[in-house]
Amino acid sequence: MSINDLNEQEQIRRESLAKLRELGIDPYPAALYPVNATTKEIKEGYDPEKGNFQEVVIAGRVMSRRIMGAASFGEIQDETGRIQIYVNRDEICPGEDKTMYNTVWKKLLDIGDIIGIKGFAFITKTGQLSIHAKELTLLSKSLRVLPIVKEKDGEVFDAFSDPELKYRQRYVDLIVNPQVRETFIKRSQIIATMREYFNEAGCLEVETPILQSIPGGASARPFITHHNALDIPLYLRIANELYLKRLIVGGYSGVYEFAKDFRNEGMDKTHNPEFTCMEIYVAYKDYIWMMEFVEKMLEKIALRLHSKTEVQIGENIVDFKPPFRRLPMLEAIKEYAGVDVTGMDEEQLRQVCRDLHVETDPSFGKGKLIDAIFGEYCEDKLVQPTFITDYPVEMSPLTKRHRNNPDLTERFELFVCGKELANAYSELNDPIDQYERFQDQLRLKDKGDDEAMFIDMDFVRALEYGMPPTSGLGMGIDRLTMFMTNSPTIQDVLFFPQMRPKNV
Repeated sequence: MSINDLNEQEQIRRESLAKLRELGIDPYPAALYPVNATTKEIKEGYDPEKGNFQEVVIAGRVMSRRIMGAASFGEIQDETGRIQIYVNRDEICPGEDKTMYNTVWKKLLDIGDIIGIKGFAFITKTGQLSIHAKELTLLSKSLRVLPIVKEKDGEVFDAFSDPELKYRQRYVDLIVNPQVRETFIKRSQIIATMREYFNEAGCLEVETPILQSIPGGASARPFITHHNALDIPLYLRIANELYLKRLIVGGYSGVYEFAKDFRNEGMDKTHNPEFTCMEIYVAYKDYIWMMEFVEKMLEKIALRLHSKTEVQIGENIVDFKPPFRRLPMLEAIKEYAGVDVTGMDEEQLRQVCRDLHVETDPSFGKGKLIDAIFGEYCEDKLVQPTFITDYPVEMSPLTKRHRNNPDLTERFELFVCGKELANAYSELNDPIDQYERFQDQLRLKDKGDDEAMFIDMDFVRALEYGMPPTSGLGMGIDRLTMFMTNSPTIQDVLFFPQMRPKNV
């Protein structure tokens, strides 16, 4: 990058950088800086009567400065928040040389620079907790200007709020919008709570392949790559289900994985081509047991993040207190669309879609036609947590047939605020039935359904060795985080969402 390509402020900062070096000050020192406190610890723990925090070493980014001759106030921000600093010329420059204050602090340092402060905590005459600087050290010079963010009485003005910039430059978003950091702290707490819950249930966390020769476990378009040494095509996984069930065949009683999955599909406010999914499989359980397991887990997460089961999601207050409503899929269609589609063949379902003005495609089989009706007429009605159960067999090629009705399967999807949050089965463990279901998927693929499942003969072979009755669950971590943090888009809960390429 040429200096002529820089704006005026960027040129000034590079000139300041050069002057700092001329003064013998390394703007990017390699030495350890002995931080011994955070702004949060000082704010929560300082007691003037105890006289604590009298040898404080903190570090952070300069967020504001008010220079008044021989004394100055400023704010620095670390991971835990902001705190005021008081910088006095004669304190940080006790000798004759006042360069550190008059030249470095006043002229060559800028908003956004990272500095270290050694000093002590005190309360100013106006009653504000501050750090009295005894020593100031430049730790990293910032060469770009931060967006100006003004705050008054708790209200933020001129925030870095352009979504395009926020998602492309998340590092800037995190600097100037501290509340964004809280979203990702809560995301981490969600995952930690789930791990704790699964481990207490006796399940083992495992890892399965991301590069797969056959993309199985879901109906989706995969990303394709090529392995040069083996000279074969490989796929980024769309799900980890079939590998986890192989481990149940191998003898584990319960396994789970937080997996990065990839689906070569469109992007919108609730979908990203790369996403995080948790899948768990537990032997000798069924989908009814899994419903109760999921209810307790979500209650636990809500309580950890919010200390109550009620969570604000958009305009709705959603209560994650068990039990959740259980509603069979065909009954949901009857309730919300006013049509009983039980026992209908493909042509009858197409006629229902035409009558209800539901868009379909010639490649749709019975399963997708039913799903289209459900999506159009039912999903947005499911605001409070609701288990939609007992899906038609055509919609669930990996699911055990219902114990009371062979046309249905033992499957549920959990819906919250009109969106699917989880998908679970009593897993199909009949290898002959599984092979026939895979064949049905191949026929759909021949009709043009590019999301139909591939056939995985090694998985069929694994089932032939015998898999115990098993219940499995998949849950999108990104969507769960959206709900639990009241974030309107998936981009808000991903540090680096996929974006259309743009020049740096």
